[in-house]
Amino acid sequence: MNTIQAYERPNGDIGIRNHLLIIPTVICSNQVSNRIMQMVPDTVAIPHQHGCSQIGADKERTFNMLAGTGKNPNVGGVIIISLGCEVVDPAALAAEIRKTGKPVEMFDIQSVGGSVKAITHGIEIARKMKTQLDGMPKVSVPISKLKVGVKCGGSDATSGLASNPALGSASDILIGQGGGIVIGETTEIIGAEHVLAERCTTPEMKNRMFEIVDRFEKEVERMGSDMRGGNPSPGNIAGGLSTIEEKSLGCISKCGTAPINGIIEYAEAIPESGLYFMDSPGNDIECVSGMAAGGAHIVCFTTGRGTPTGAAVLPVIKITGNQRMYEQMSDNMDVDVSGMLSGELSLEQAGIAIWQEIVEVANGKLTKAEILGHQEFSINRIGPSL
Repeated sequence: MNTIQAYERPNGDIGIRNHLLIIPTVICSNQVSNRIMQMVPDTVAIPHQHGCSQIGADKERTFNMLAGTGKNPNVGGVIIISLGCEVVDPAALAAEIRKTGKPVEMFDIQSVGGSVKAITHGIEIARKMKTQLDGMPKVSVPISKLKVGVKCGGSDATSGLASNPALGSASDILIGQGGGIVIGETTEIIGAEHVLAERCTTPEMKNRMFEIVDRFEKEVERMGSDMRGGNPSPGNIAGGLSTIEEKSLGCISKCGTAPINGIIEYAEAIPESGLYFMDSPGNDIECVSGMAAGGAHIVCFTTGRGTPTGAAVLPVIKITGNQRMYEQMSDNMDVDVSGMLSGELSLEQAGIAIWQEIVEVANGKLTKAEILGHQEFSINRIGPSL
């Protein structure tokens, strides 16, 4: 299959979902945003704890995360709700998102007259915008426009043996079709960064791969801490992973065998085709949120221990190679490739199974996380609060 059914955006992007996104610019407008979401079905809010008492690169990161999430192609329209006195500039945020050509509305709680009036005002705007979005048709678009993030969390021994390499096989299929793959988790390539570095297409990129790992390790040293005990996590260790190197070698197999075309910053826009590495934390929600802000349409998430989390504006496909966990957490899991360990599935067959799920989800099939209403969102911070 070379095409999928999706929404065309004014800037040429395609979206596989058509969300009306409500963005609070600051923690102070979270409650108003959440109330509007509750009153207008099928809208999505992204409450967070930031937006004020931030400076420099830390403030810019929050702005870029909010702007990138609003610009995500799965978002059809945006409502920005500010308090009116925070450091994140709502007008600048609206202007940045409007570059995509999608409709953006904004207001601040102080000017409208407080929470109750702001909620009423926001509901009115949301209902009108939602009616417009609901009338948008889907069209046939090339599958080569699809961008997929690959992530792992709650890993165990079956992750490196089955689900991660199976996802790598599916990644190769998408790249072969002209699509894009992004892998992140800088903290979870430590000990295997030399393997990824050899796949970089330029010497400068290879050096950059080593630099970002070195920077993180020095930051841990500056804190007077040790990664051991935190990574691998207690759950990883209980699941059979003994060292960060062992975990990392399994982690990097998710992205297949293609050369790495570029290294991008956290929440930076993901190019359309080929394999890219995003310098991002290993924390599940922060990493996936960064991929969403970068423009990913879907995230494929492998797990051996099990995790229920999803994402605010994109579907998260849960994949496991642990049959017992798949049965215990069937509410949350989408694809079971445990047959690789029993000899019932080859690597190629498991990769095709994941690829078929990606295509179905791109065409509108809801993931388990979407059905359950998981809309997690989190911003990775750089600096201290003032």
